[in-house]
Amino acid sequence: MSSNPVAVTVASLMPRAKEELAELVAFRSVADFDQFPRGESEGAARWIADALAAEGFQDVALLDTPDGTQSVYGYLPGPEGARTVLLYAHYDVQPPLDEAGWDTLPFELTERDGRWYGRGAADCKGGVLMHLLALRALQADGGVPVHVKVIAEGSEEQGTGGLERYAEQHPELLAADAVVIGDSGNFRAGLPTVTSTLRGMTLVRLRVDTLEGNLHSGQFGGAAPDALAALVRVLDSLRAEDGSTTVDGLTGDSTWDGLQYDDEQFRKDAKVLDGVDLIGSGTVADRIWARPAVTVLGIDCPPVVGATPSVQASARALISLRVPPGVDAVEATKLLQAHLEAHTPWGARVSTEQIGQGQAFRADTTSPAYRAMADAMAVAYPGQEMSYAGQGGSIPLCSTLAALYPRAEILLIGLSEPEAQIHAVNESVSPDELERLSVTEALFLRNYAATVG
Repeated sequence: MSSNPVAVTVASLMPRAKEELAELVAFRSVADFDQFPRGESEGAARWIADALAAEGFQDVALLDTPDGTQSVYGYLPGPEGARTVLLYAHYDVQPPLDEAGWDTLPFELTERDGRWYGRGAADCKGGVLMHLLALRALQADGGVPVHVKVIAEGSEEQGTGGLERYAEQHPELLAADAVVIGDSGNFRAGLPTVTSTLRGMTLVRLRVDTLEGNLHSGQFGGAAPDALAALVRVLDSLRAEDGSTTVDGLTGDSTWDGLQYDDEQFRKDAKVLDGVDLIGSGTVADRIWARPAVTVLGIDCPPVVGATPSVQASARALISLRVPPGVDAVEATKLLQAHLEAHTPWGARVSTEQIGQGQAFRADTTSPAYRAMADAMAVAYPGQEMSYAGQGGSIPLCSTLAALYPRAEILLIGLSEPEAQIHAVNESVSPDELERLSVTEALFLRNYAATVG
């Protein structure tokens, strides 16, 4: 790879990329403004807008999306008659969780053991840098051979759909011949991979009420209906004995035919404790890429410290349901809500609220863009062939773009390989992956420009 001019340029740009990623990671850009200041997200958006403008992008804009966040847009014109490629990333990040659990400060990029640590380093501020590196390398080696649109989303992690709705309201804005979503990752570091399917998702908030107010557990416990106990019962109904997801009316026996995920390797990647079983049935790939998966994201109830001997009058939970390709997320949401209401015991009052939703995605891997990507990966990863994998996570924008632009070819690559530990403490990015995938993207743009439409 080192003899390729694009690769040589990207390698020379890596020190600058590290400095820039450190600047971007420093923004606490969690798009939950009850927890983190809005100004942190706005600062990250302005940083990206300035970076695009510095690279010669036109029409750079901060788009106010319907969910109250901002997405960054820019357009870089290519040669007359060239194809148009949309490059996507997001700059919002997950909360750092327990900051004390990090070995280094979550919003300070820190190098350790050959990796760069920080919240968003891989998911997905590193994706922003990947796009910038690819474009800079092409600019230094004859120019960018396609028209390029960049969109950096500000609320992907929240699932609130701001950019999706904005795109639907402005359908020409993101129109392109091909779309590179820089928010996925190689199946394993060093193994070039495109993600061909994504599960969709829905978020539902559940509330259970049983009493007008809390009661003394000694005086009333045993007969007074406990809302927290009712909530535990209904949440337990979402899983079978083996841990498989069980939502009434939702099929959970699909299989995955592609790249398989070894059980022991998955245990290692997921850091499953010794003696603890994996949940569900079928292969690991079936479970995480082809079947629904429910997760209780949070529960509102008294903390252990400071708890009083009381029967709880009310309790809430936030529930995520990952939806496999072939299942409509809207219908899955209805089934989940109906299941929660049907399984709430003791006649307790129950209410559900859908607060986030996105459809699953399946790519056409026979398209010219995939051949162009395979050729690019063969150069960036010598001796390796491009692999196809699924991803259990969701990127709702993919399905929106597929619906708006049915002729567009959509590819998913990125920096979130297993060691990156995205969404967890000690998230990190491999600088080698950043370098190789930047080379990949640059060569892909060049290859794609040469394909016949």
